[in-house]
Amino acid sequence: MRPTDPPLPRVALTPRLRGFGTTVFAEMSALAAEHGAINLGQGFPDSDGPTVVKEAAVAAIRAGHNQYPPGPGIPELRAAIAEHQRRFYGIELDPGSEVLVTTGATEAVAAGILAFTGPGDEVIALEPFYDSYAACVAMSGATLVPLTLRPPHFTADEATLRACVTPRTRLILLNSPHNPTGVVLSPAELRGIAEVAVEHDLIVLADEVYEHLVYDGTHIPISTLPGMRDRTVTVSSAAKTFALTGWKIGWATGPADLVGAVRTAKQYLTFVSGAPFQPAIAAALRLEDGYYTGLRQDLRRRRDILADGLTSVGFEVYRPAGTYFVTADVRPLGFEDGYAFCRRLPEWCGVAAVPNAVFYADPREGRALVRFAFCKRPDVLREAIRRLASMSRPS
Repeated sequence: MRPTDPPLPRVALTPRLRGFGTTVFAEMSALAAEHGAINLGQGFPDSDGPTVVKEAAVAAIRAGHNQYPPGPGIPELRAAIAEHQRRFYGIELDPGSEVLVTTGATEAVAAGILAFTGPGDEVIALEPFYDSYAACVAMSGATLVPLTLRPPHFTADEATLRACVTPRTRLILLNSPHNPTGVVLSPAELRGIAEVAVEHDLIVLADEVYEHLVYDGTHIPISTLPGMRDRTVTVSSAAKTFALTGWKIGWATGPADLVGAVRTAKQYLTFVSGAPFQPAIAAALRLEDGYYTGLRQDLRRRRDILADGLTSVGFEVYRPAGTYFVTADVRPLGFEDGYAFCRRLPEWCGVAAVPNAVFYADPREGRALVRFAFCKRPDVLREAIRRLASMSRPS
């Protein structure tokens, strides 16, 4: 550019995305790095997944699986996903038409929202909700309608759900086990949601990424309930189950027409990704039952270390039935604003958390709540509790 040239115009966000700046995870992780804090904010493990799975990826790289895979995913992985659904839930799928590999669960959710909704439509989602949900609904031009889960039980009330439905409702975005509350929806809650979906002819996009991280109760895919097989797209991924969050291998399953619609949107997002990781995740999904049992037992122990520790520090703790997050109320410690608390916490004691307010359409709903991740080594969790117990606030 010559000195006499006028400055280039600034690129502004479309009105649909105004208000969606840097994610809270990036913000709190940056504060954790700045202060050398233990990061219990962003949900990533501090150790990698099974060695056999990592070695399978290395072998795939060496075998030349490094170029574009097929758009829907490699046949081996799609078959393994179908086998997984049959093995754990008795769900029968055609790997060729009813299974789609995506760039993580986040892309599967995004593609589903873009495929099924547009301007004028409404999407009902359990609130608090994962932050990408609101952004994806905004990108589609639809309106997000929260079904708010409130402490202490965070119950999905059928009567409240019915009150959320209007003639413009197109989609229910369901997340169970639920991030950030850790709630695992009960059979009665799921039946109520299914009855509403069938009665109003709604599509359900079921984010089940924490399906194997259940410590109390049982995860029941809503697609297995009467009337739900043909109206549900189920989303999951390898990230949480195999502690391989950076690989970004996810999937969407369901009836061919709905999965085909998701595939249409997905092909214009990433098209394909993770070529050498796809055969490795196929191997991971076929691990013996002992792996899944051990995963639950290990994470239940870590949950209890963190939940008990936070209680001893003085938080009001809502012990989760699933996921790897604990929600806690800061008011017993003398605070009212969880966001302000989380912004100062790395400086005060070298621990990072995430404020739940960012997961609500109305931040006041979750103003005093914060989320801590327990997918860390037990010694790291104990050190975090020690630091929290000795927290000193600058004057």
